Amino acid sequence: MLTKSLVPLLALGISLTAVPVTPAHAQAVPTLYELQGENIKVVYSTTSFDGTPRFNYQDKQQTLQFVGEDQIRTVGLEIGTLVTVTIAKTVDRGSTSFSLLLPPVNLGQSNQAKIVTNGITTFNRFNVITHLNQGQTKFYRITNLTGTAQAVQF
Repeated sequence: MLTKSLVPLLALGISLTAVPVTPAHAQAVPTLYELQGENIKVVYSTTSFDGTPRFNYQDKQQTLQFVGEDQIRTVGLEIGTLVTVTIAKTVDRGSTSFSLLLPPVNLGQSNQAKIVTNGITTFNRFNVITHLNQGQTKFYRITNLTGTAQAVQF
């Protein structure tokens, strides 16, 4: 990030701090993703008006809203960014999470691009009876998702 010299302004008695300047060759980075497929609709924003990420998940049974990094978990991977939220929890049966795989997107000089990716619903099997917890404990359902990645200023 480049900064602009404010020394001439300070000489005039104006008290300012360095202002970030985006170079003309800089490319927009997606901050809003809107995706859908097979009865699932997802809207994810990496930030919002208050600076926190937002994740809206909708399927045939429920509509859920998540706010902040304690509810929305992100992991950077070689293949993209994995964004995960917990969509169901039970005390004695396990939980269900939904992960959105965000591919790297180069918006160029545009502020929007179409993307195709996957959503992964993970069923975490758990039983309070210990000997029933043997074998595979996670099962996955992959959902093909299409939509847009956009650069939005909040």
